[in-house]
Amino acid sequence: MTSHIRKVKTKSGATAVQIEHKHGRKRIGITHIGSAHNETELKALLALAHEKMNEGQISFNFDQDTNPNICLEKSYSSLLWDTLESVYKCLGFEDVNDPDFKQLVLARIIEPVSKLDTIRVLEELGLDAPSNTSIHRCLRRTVEKGYRNTISEACFRYTKMCALTLVLYDVTTLYFEVQKEDEYRKSGLSKERRLEPQIIIGLLVDSSGFPLEIQSFEGNRAEVKTILPVLAGFKKRHKLENITVTADAAMLSAGNIAELEELGYHYIIGSRLAKTPYEIEEYLAEEGVQMKDGQIFDLSMTVTIGGKKQKRRVIYQYRKKRAALDLSNIEKTLAKAQKIVEKKADIKRNRFLKINGAKREINEALVAEARRKAGIKGYVTDLGIPAQQVIDAYHKLFQVEKSFRMSKSDLKARPIFHHKRDSIEAHLTIVFTALAIARHIEGKTGLSINKFVKLLKPIRSGIISINGTSYPVKPKIPEHIQGLLSHLN
Repeated sequence: MTSHIRKVKTKSGATAVQIEHKHGRKRIGITHIGSAHNETELKALLALAHEKMNEGQISFNFDQDTNPNICLEKSYSSLLWDTLESVYKCLGFEDVNDPDFKQLVLARIIEPVSKLDTIRVLEELGLDAPSNTSIHRCLRRTVEKGYRNTISEACFRYTKMCALTLVLYDVTTLYFEVQKEDEYRKSGLSKERRLEPQIIIGLLVDSSGFPLEIQSFEGNRAEVKTILPVLAGFKKRHKLENITVTADAAMLSAGNIAELEELGYHYIIGSRLAKTPYEIEEYLAEEGVQMKDGQIFDLSMTVTIGGKKQKRRVIYQYRKKRAALDLSNIEKTLAKAQKIVEKKADIKRNRFLKINGAKREINEALVAEARRKAGIKGYVTDLGIPAQQVIDAYHKLFQVEKSFRMSKSDLKARPIFHHKRDSIEAHLTIVFTALAIARHIEGKTGLSINKFVKLLKPIRSGIISINGTSYPVKPKIPEHIQGLLSHLN
């Protein structure tokens, strides 16, 4: 089917503008646009007819004897930028009131590069990018004016109260490719098994993984000593009641639990299993008894705080899948220990290896204990809710781990190009803000931020020049993209 615009004189002397539709030589329909009584009305109707015929695309009707000079001045991903900017506003981050900061955050989502290369990213988007000097001034303002507190407040306001009844905490490490330590970047226990100086990042998120607080610590600080400063600041800032914090076993200590209770937090913390609990030993001692998949033991443990003994509720669960993994790891470790005993490998640290002078042997008692504990996981809590609810709440920790992965991979959180603490803290604030936007988009669309950017980035607006006059050209948005954007609205 083809369509063309035609002008027809009417009996009244007016000029009718129509779109004629043909299939081959056969006319199959006419769309009447309107009747013009003067030249101005005629031009307006012709423009409207062109717009209808080209489905909203700009079209031009040139006389046959003209040879217009048409060129593309530039094209840019305005849809992607406008969408990210609308989410930035939706989350309340405009409270920062710093255009340069907003550009650094959104550009990091689109393409996480160095601050200097961010200028290129912004220019490709058709924006007036700040200078390198302006960017570094923005980084200083980020720290001096406390942008992170403003962003954290906005994140808290946006989060639903039902998601705040359970908050999740975990830490990760970011290393620096430098050899010399300083007071901030120090060598410590690395999550990435690196030897370089590092810093520790503590992240607090709600039950859906949406970020609430971020704080950095010296690289040699023990994980167990990071949770209380973050939670104390969160509690002081928002004055919340009946909040349960979930963290893994690295955060467990009798002192930490006591301080959490003083702060008014409930808690669910993973428990290290030093040995098989007595009650489980008694259960397994009966002839022919084996634990069932998902079996739960709701027990108590005694801890000493300030010279006083206190009881804590501890829940143990056996999982068949976890047991298979534990036993597999035990056999691998045991095989390495056996090679050392047989002097087929150099001596290395191995928990099943026992060395007494020149004598090397397997610690059979420790191997047997490890096999008995295989598949058992412990959870310490002060909550009186059913045990399975405690376990389900703990397993939501994958949300904070997911946020860490997103920060490190999609947003490239590692501060490669920063050396001073203020600059590193400003960089982390930008990443934290970008993470909030990314988690919001992921939650609304079901797509990772990486896939979302790849979908929208090719949809480009443009500016064309015709005989020296510039005209904006809107993008044609596919239906599936329109449906995706409707979820964000």
